[in-house]
Amino acid sequence: MCGIIGYIGGGNAAEIVLGGLKRLEYRGYDSAGAAFVADGLRVVKKQGRVETLEPYLKEISARIGIGHTRWATHGVPSDANAHPHRAGGIAVVHNGIIENYAELKAELISGGAKFLSDTDSEVVAHLLNKNYRGDLTEAMQKTVKLLKGSYALMAICETEQKIVAARCKSPLIIGYGDDGNYCASDEPALAGLCDTITILEDGDIAEITQKNIKIFDKFFKPVARLKEPNLAVSASLGLDGYPHYMLKELRETPLSVEATARAFEKVKNTLSAALAGVERVILTGCGTAYHAALIGKRYIECFARIPAECETAGEFRYKNPIIDEKTAVFAVSQSGETADTVEAARLALSLGGKVVAVTNSHRSELTRLATVVVPVAAGPEICVAATKSYTGQIAALYLAAAALAGEKFYLECAEKLKSIPKLLTYTFESLDMRSLAHICASSSSVYFLGRDLDYAVALEGSLKLKEVSYVSGEGYPSGELKHGTLALIDYNTTSVVIICDEALAGKSENAVEQVLSRGGKVAVITNIEGVKKRFTGKLPLVDLPPCDKFLSPLLSAVAVQMLAYKAAAVLGREIDKPRNLAKSVTVE
Repeated sequence: MCGIIGYIGGGNAAEIVLGGLKRLEYRGYDSAGAAFVADGLRVVKKQGRVETLEPYLKEISARIGIGHTRWATHGVPSDANAHPHRAGGIAVVHNGIIENYAELKAELISGGAKFLSDTDSEVVAHLLNKNYRGDLTEAMQKTVKLLKGSYALMAICETEQKIVAARCKSPLIIGYGDDGNYCASDEPALAGLCDTITILEDGDIAEITQKNIKIFDKFFKPVARLKEPNLAVSASLGLDGYPHYMLKELRETPLSVEATARAFEKVKNTLSAALAGVERVILTGCGTAYHAALIGKRYIECFARIPAECETAGEFRYKNPIIDEKTAVFAVSQSGETADTVEAARLALSLGGKVVAVTNSHRSELTRLATVVVPVAAGPEICVAATKSYTGQIAALYLAAAALAGEKFYLECAEKLKSIPKLLTYTFESLDMRSLAHICASSSSVYFLGRDLDYAVALEGSLKLKEVSYVSGEGYPSGELKHGTLALIDYNTTSVVIICDEALAGKSENAVEQVLSRGGKVAVITNIEGVKKRFTGKLPLVDLPPCDKFLSPLLSAVAVQMLAYKAAAVLGREIDKPRNLAKSVTVE
């Protein structure tokens, strides 16, 4: 979603805010803006990337500033709809959604307010201005009482030397610097700026000055929040010579699997104890995390023989699920802030269930809610399209399911997983996707097909291709091809069939023949010798190294993600920042 940053101190706020916005751009990039207290209130905002804003900030010298990089939810990308929004001498930036903005806007307009944008966020600026009586902190307290929805807010006023921030269901952190203080959506925005942070809780309001930070809870009572080290200080956010973050992060997949396995060892006993007596498991997530959860479902059923279900978090949270104290809900999320997944976890807890957070962000809302956390140790992932975090999630779920099956089985599985990083490295070095990427890039649609675990990877392959190349298509179970989808096959379409389970290979081979007989183009991704012999020389073949079938999704996932990357490169797409998408979806 949107990214926000604020600074007050002895440095140049324009430079600091601009640097923070660059580090936050993965959260939204259809427009950007900043506001400063410098001889009054100065607001600069532009449609487009953060770099579009940069020339306008070079001339500004200020000690107080707030900035915003936007992913549109209300109102098209434009200069007017960009943040900050201003009313009177107050400017505000917002991440989240104000669900009752229409009623608030109508009331404000009836009182004489004039709106300049189509956003929900502008109502906050007008409410702050209406409630302002010389103290911005008190105005924020009165304003947030009127808001419904989610928000991370920062506001400045032309007559005060402070930033006021507020949080409800959207991440917001405070940073403590040597010569000033900070506020931001997440830790990467403050990389290299401060060593210590505080994570605000829902309902908190923070008053930030150069020398002091005061935090108030939802009852507006002063409260002390935990200070923690800023883990993003030493994180590498550079490209390290790669043309795109997506390629860099794909190449870091072996490290992600290794680090996740090491991290799991530290929580294995805690997880086993927390889930003792569990008789049913539900896995939930959104997008790529949901695809990982589908694989986790099969692991839990096959290894631990516990009934498991999998459902997208956006659907799960609005039903009346059957959950009790013997139910465990695995909530899978790269960011740990995905709104639907967090709310699904809250629902499960409210019904007496146990929540297992499987996340790459270890200080997120999801981790604070969870009964136990299974860490994904993929490291910072900047590209909007998830890659190494997906394989990290699969590794984490594989080990969690094995742990549920008992110590002996877990040790066997942990040993098998040790071979995967080397196989992943080999896969990267041997993959040649150039020809198939050109075929997919020129196709009207691309269909990814597979059975069982291969079907889950097919869904991921289809999503990745759509995300970064904008080539349409779907992921289907191979057996469903003849039940309707075959009608879409012609010479303009390509089908990518994943076959990594020898017991099911013959069935998926039939799907290949069915597509070929209808004039469609087909490629096969496989690590099974019999399949390779059958199709070598007849169609494009992606040859993967052999491995245990339950670990094959780690290799085939890399293959389909690399295919998506190469196809996007052929088409000249903005690979790291695909249109209309943002990395962390913190609103519905």
